[in-house]
Amino acid sequence: MRRSMVVIGGGVIGLASALALARAGWFVRLVDDDPQRRAASWGNAGHIAIEQVEPFASRAMLRSLPTRRFGAGGAISLPAAAWRHWLPFGLRAFAAARPDRFVRGRTALSGLLEEAMPAWRRLIASLDAPHLLREGGHVVAWESVAAAEAGRRAWARADIGTAALRDATPAELLQLPGRALAGAIRCTNSGQIADLGALGHALRAALLASGGRILPGRATLALVDGEARLAIDGAAVPEVDQLLLAAGVSSGRLLAPLGHRVPIIAERGYHLRATDHDWPADLPPLVFEDRSMILTRFVGCVQAASFAEFAGIDTPPDPAKWARLEAHVAALGLPLRPPFTRWMAARPTLPDYLPAIGRSVRAGNLLYAFGHQHLGLTLAAATAERLVALAEGRPATIDLAPFDLRRFDA
Repeated sequence: MRRSMVVIGGGVIGLASALALARAGWFVRLVDDDPQRRAASWGNAGHIAIEQVEPFASRAMLRSLPTRRFGAGGAISLPAAAWRHWLPFGLRAFAAARPDRFVRGRTALSGLLEEAMPAWRRLIASLDAPHLLREGGHVVAWESVAAAEAGRRAWARADIGTAALRDATPAELLQLPGRALAGAIRCTNSGQIADLGALGHALRAALLASGGRILPGRATLALVDGEARLAIDGAAVPEVDQLLLAAGVSSGRLLAPLGHRVPIIAERGYHLRATDHDWPADLPPLVFEDRSMILTRFVGCVQAASFAEFAGIDTPPDPAKWARLEAHVAALGLPLRPPFTRWMAARPTLPDYLPAIGRSVRAGNLLYAFGHQHLGLTLAAATAERLVALAEGRPATIDLAPFDLRRFDA
């Protein structure tokens, strides 16, 4: 008799994990309450960011916070009305930025990120959709000579794992769109998903083809006799061997009835999409580091994305963020023309900027995988492979202990 698994969450982590489990022989049902695909999985920059080994919870980031504030022209927003969300989160992030904890976090992330591109190659090959994965790297550019010199020094000092960086050639610099830039570096071995919508369709189709099912509705969890019990829209779901919670920023709310106190926050990102543009067809993701903005050409559009706004899940969006993005596009002379489509969604972020991956100590039948912050797309395929081993009680190829939720119990 096949083992059964219900995966809660239809984002890229949930879908990739559900597919991996189904292909490993599990009878998988996936609960998805986001049919309109408004979650961060479907509006991110498409960048497989293997270079982001160093957690954002660092002393360097904290020191730079005054100049990174939205009010100072930067990309970090702490709305006054949302202080009850970001203040306790910020205090925990401050503690996580201690040098010893930062080093442990960097080591933990390095192990996962090392597997990111190989895992994506395996997943995309299994979907028979090679066009979805581009391996042209990405570009980081600066607008002034001083910023370029400082940026190069910072990247030279940074731990970038398996990424490889080099200076952009003069010819490459001239090919970048918009007004002339003072300098750029190129990562030669990172990747990009070419079409997030098509990726979602491919994952869902592969899950169904592997015998899985997709259930619409809102999940809730309860603790009964040391195990998690699932209901969908209030109706109990019986005969489930194991559950996997991969519900992004909603995961903390879902875990609360089980006694887990998860300090997750909605770190909201904003983007604009333009279908009328003259963007180079072969240009990989382009980061304007001075403005903390990344431009990505997808199939059918070009997207400009930025901001880390720390707030509640239901906090209304701030139109000033979209206006700032439009101003950046104009100031840089980028070949994007309105009307722009506006979008905002919440990255699921934990204070130490490590994901939560493990098995609940309160409900023995519950696995979890959420809180991947800016690295959800990057780590989806690698996380899915580790969850199969975790579900089956086999050792993972990397140490998952740093990602256990018990790190927040102290």
